[in-house]
Amino acid sequence: MSREFAEHVVDLLQNMGPVDARSMFGGYGIYLDGLMFGLIADEVLYLKVDDENRPEFEELGLGPFVHEGKNRPVTMSYSEAPPDTMDDAELLAQWGAGAYAAAQRAKR
Repeated sequence: MSREFAEHVVDLLQNMGPVDARSMFGGYGIYLDGLMFGLIADEVLYLKVDDENRPEFEELGLGPFVHEGKNRPVTMSYSEAPPDTMDDAELLAQWGAGAYAAAQRAKR
């Protein structure tokens, strides 16, 4: 896992506030105000989704984050970020805000 990629993502998301990346399970969790709203695995950014924002990801054909569980693959409530956001801080911050809102809803 590249720390450089995580730092790049954090830099792009600074328009949202004090975003940081924390190492976890061979990847990184992306946090704002102590709430995880993204994750990085295998050089791919995934953003938190729920029933409210998932359709936006699905419309673009963006897949969910799946990891190998003990007995079967486990699909998490995170979807791949649109590729065009990786070089556009304003655009990524918009998608990130939606993911952060999904994380806030899940916390309730």
